[in-house]
Amino acid sequence: MKHLSFIRPKVWFGYATFHVAAIAYLLMLTQCSDKLEVTRTYRYLEPVYMTTDEVRNSFAVDPPETLSSTGKIYYLAPYLFINKPGEGIHVIDNSDPANPVNLNFINIPGNYDMAAKGSMLYADSFIDLLAIDISNLNDVKIVSRVEDVFPRFASWNNWTTSINGEDMVLTEWVQREEVDVLKGHLDEVAPNLYRYGNGFVTDNFNTFDLAFTNRAASSEVMSQGSGQQSQTGIGGSMARFAISGERLYAVDDNNLQVFDISQLDDPTEGSEIEIGFGIETIFPYKDKLFIGSQEGMFIYNNTDPDNPEYESEFIHARACDPVVANDTVAYVTLRDGNTCWGAQNQLDVIDISDVANPRLIESYSMDHPHGLAIDGTTLFVCEGEFGLKVFDASNSREVSESLLAHIQNIHAFDVIPLDGVLMVIGDDGLYQYDYSNPADLKLLSTMTLVAL
Repeated sequence: MKHLSFIRPKVWFGYATFHVAAIAYLLMLTQCSDKLEVTRTYRYLEPVYMTTDEVRNSFAVDPPETLSSTGKIYYLAPYLFINKPGEGIHVIDNSDPANPVNLNFINIPGNYDMAAKGSMLYADSFIDLLAIDISNLNDVKIVSRVEDVFPRFASWNNWTTSINGEDMVLTEWVQREEVDVLKGHLDEVAPNLYRYGNGFVTDNFNTFDLAFTNRAASSEVMSQGSGQQSQTGIGGSMARFAISGERLYAVDDNNLQVFDISQLDDPTEGSEIEIGFGIETIFPYKDKLFIGSQEGMFIYNNTDPDNPEYESEFIHARACDPVVANDTVAYVTLRDGNTCWGAQNQLDVIDISDVANPRLIESYSMDHPHGLAIDGTTLFVCEGEFGLKVFDASNSREVSESLLAHIQNIHAFDVIPLDGVLMVIGDDGLYQYDYSNPADLKLLSTMTLVAL
């Protein structure tokens, strides 16, 4: 009996492609033996569930944790909030950017996004929206929970289900590996080479990006019904949460969800507006919402804050797509990646002076752009593993020729510039710079990630 051992070629959602050479080899074996023994190793993704009660009872405030993975970043003076994808939020006292202090960790299962106003932090927890009172960081607590508003938010597919009559939430996919030994004649073995069992099968788990990508509101002071003033925070360009006035906006893959936060401690669910496919980010600017998708940029008018209306769109090649804007120009980064299916790595500069007719001014080649930000005429672009680039964007047609600085040897995912302090988050930690001279950034501090 011939023995043959192989790891099955790449399988995508249960569909396999086998090399012609491998099939030919099997056929050759039948000419010299009447039986085969084939060892097949395959990998698959197994769903992990929690009950909705378990999810809702897991909120806790823990002592500070060392940064081990990072997602979104959000600033509400003097605090910096850093998301740990799927697990919660680090709270950093950033009163002195040269000496940030890790205060505590808010344990929130299924958390990927956040926004804040006044003393209230809004965060997703798989299917729910939480309103969290942060007026006293020694006594952080949930004051309101809007249940079952994010059925598509948490990760990748169907997030709620019923098992044995109990409501469940899909929390993650775990990679498993199994080995089969197939014996017999070729005509008996060959059909079973395509039998994969249940679940999703792949030999590249990194194909799945189970985290979210963020941008929230520009820093502003908003008037409340009580006559008091409540400050709104500022987030990065990769946000799916944004606050504008007395409304919190959240986007999922297809829709824009509106929440009334006129009573900060009691958000109420409002309208849900279908936008399109592959929605990724939201950026509010004045009475506009700029929404980034894998296929283009959508502009919505939110003069009626409860019912934003479509104004126009700018379609580009399929790619990951955060966007920021000012009065006349929108900046969009496009990058390739497993979840985006694109092949472009570029910066698009778009004329929005006629908001009903956005048009491309210029496209600039980039290395692998992620989040970005604009402060006056200074443009910051995160280039992932290629670092951070700073451009003079005063002339939209000469941006790439106006590189002011390039910080290398860091990973840059998203960025917040505010009052001369640049907060940069990436896969290797938090970096803060003095950008009072954009051509000569001065490192103020770092908080490095530690592998657990």
